[in-house]
Amino acid sequence: FKTCPGRVLCKLPCSGEKEVDLAVQSAKAAFKIWSQMSGMERCRVMLEAARIIREQREEIATMETINNGKSIFEARVDIDISWQCLEYYAGLAGSLAGEHIQLPGGCFGYTRREPLGVCVGIGAWNYPFQIACWKAGPALACGNAMVFKPSPFTPVSVVRLAEIFTEAGVPKGLFNVVQGGAATGQFLCHHPDVAKISFTGSVPTGMKIMEMAAKGIKPVTLELGGKSPLIIFSDCSLENAVNGALMANFLTQGEVCCNGTRVFVERKILDTFTKEVVKRTQKIKIGDPLLEDTRMGALINRPHLNRVQGFIKQAKEQGAEVLCGGDLYVPDDPKLKNGYYMRPCVLGNCKDDMTCVKEEIFGPVMSILPFDTEEEVLERANATKYGLAGGVFTRDIQKAHRVVAALKAGMCFINNYNASPVELPFGGYKSSGFGRENGRAAIEYYSQLKTVCVEMGDVESVF
Repeated sequence: FKTCPGRVLCKLPCSGEKEVDLAVQSAKAAFKIWSQMSGMERCRVMLEAARIIREQREEIATMETINNGKSIFEARVDIDISWQCLEYYAGLAGSLAGEHIQLPGGCFGYTRREPLGVCVGIGAWNYPFQIACWKAGPALACGNAMVFKPSPFTPVSVVRLAEIFTEAGVPKGLFNVVQGGAATGQFLCHHPDVAKISFTGSVPTGMKIMEMAAKGIKPVTLELGGKSPLIIFSDCSLENAVNGALMANFLTQGEVCCNGTRVFVERKILDTFTKEVVKRTQKIKIGDPLLEDTRMGALINRPHLNRVQGFIKQAKEQGAEVLCGGDLYVPDDPKLKNGYYMRPCVLGNCKDDMTCVKEEIFGPVMSILPFDTEEEVLERANATKYGLAGGVFTRDIQKAHRVVAALKAGMCFINNYNASPVELPFGGYKSSGFGRENGRAAIEYYSQLKTVCVEMGDVESVF
């Protein structure tokens, strides 16, 4: 692998209906073996997969950087989260159980937690390897098989994950990868032997997937877009709040669904906060993502770069002020001249009705908005169709808990942002989707309960 911005990395054939069916049938056969193994047996295999990922961290991170364009510094974190996810669900695999319920007359009932069957995972291009592990971890721990379709923009690293699962000892075909775009996804969603679909991506695509799944009465998990609020109170630690705002906007070139891109700042510290944020943003090192000191790599592709630039142009036309960045960046290295780079952007003089404040940009663009009261900012923060995440920075812990309780969002942060511990559930409210990734909550979405009622005496008939 070499850094090759703006050039073809590899070519992969799209999986058609025939290939999708082969993948599903292969997974179906592997499911019969895997689902009959004990939780402890599955645990050992998943721990081995986690060990391989941990040992090959640098190689996989490099692959992911070239796959996506994010900095190698970030890619290493993604890979660490990935093996931690598999370790976490390996630990849960042996503890999955139902419950015993005592009934009158010596009768009793019990529940069994059973796998669904062949689950489909459809990933996004911003965290290709990590999202695949987030979906595969709970699915495999519960005894399911999975067919995974990565984004056609980032097809490479998930193939390595499939190889690692095979090396770790899963039955052949338990984790299959198919390549392609919308047509491949449609074949997966319509396949009669698919039991569940988990999708990470845009709201419009999520709506289509939900519609297709409804025809087969298949459960879905949807992790969709966001336009999350980040609320900065004047009693915050300013340095910590600035760090949080940068983390909430510029990770992975701003291509993160839960980013806190609407930064509400209490008016009395607006100027001080804004000045410091602009100063820090201008110092972000852009360039070759494989260099150790790079903190922002290239956006995913030319159309997306043009789309982000279009949002900034429209913001200026609507009265927003570009305080820094927003323009294209051309690295000094001639090998990188065709890369999709831009300088991270901070917008001031923003209003709630501006497009840059209402719509998900999915790029390195921060919108700063002043507020005066807690009641006011909460009303404005919740005035969105999205509900993926939200954050608050304050030294007043009572206020912090009061504010996050009032936020209509599935993932909230207090005095930090964009932390992704695998132990905590992740998912959204409203148009940001439903279902949860990570934590014990994900087990509910990759298994089903069977109830058994046992009669200890003769059946009393009413007939």
